[in-house]
Amino acid sequence: MSGPVVAVCAVAAAVALMAPASAPRLPRPRKARQTRLLLPVLAGLAVAGFIGTAWGVPAGLAAGIGADRFLRGREPAEVRRERREALADLPLGADLLAAALKGGTSVDRSVAAVAEALGGPLGARLERTARSLRLGAAPAEAWAHLTGVTHAERLVAAAVRSSASGGALSGALERLAGDLRADRAVATEAAAQRAGVLIVLPLGLCFLPAFLLAGLMPTVVAILADVL
Repeated sequence: MSGPVVAVCAVAAAVALMAPASAPRLPRPRKARQTRLLLPVLAGLAVAGFIGTAWGVPAGLAAGIGADRFLRGREPAEVRRERREALADLPLGADLLAAALKGGTSVDRSVAAVAEALGGPLGARLERTARSLRLGAAPAEAWAHLTGVTHAERLVAAAVRSSASGGALSGALERLAGDLRADRAVATEAAAQRAGVLIVLPLGLCFLPAFLLAGLMPTVVAILADVL
């Protein structure tokens, strides 16, 4: 009985660690490190306790190593959230930067103004870009702060190409903002279509067995009764 008890306790502890807390007492990085260290141990204990024999030791060790590799390769939730926010702000940021450049403001001041207006993850990256430009960094080095933002590679390429001409960069930014909004509209429409399919699918799964039982089964039973 001790094996199943250990397995159940390990699974319960793992679920408790993965569940989000409403008011965490530990800072996020420290809590994330502790969770990443404890979950492989609990996975190994759960497997070993569930098997309950000598084979449970190597199986538990393998499960712990597999869980550790899975957690190491998994992207943190904070990084995913920042990437989504930066992608959502990118079209507006491109429009604002194009408007500032058309007004005759220098590139570094335009980027700094847009960074202050946007805030968030994209604003922080743009602020680092503006600081690098003010300090005399090369355009490729300064705009490299946007590396990792989805669809920002076109903005970086346009900024590096037209580093000497703010007017040329503003036109490229306007086209980029339009393309990003069009891509978002297409993605939203595709998500709506997938949602419609997912909504209808359970209804079909419920209707098909009922149709078979109520419509076809009486006929099949009657035919079998006549034949037999």
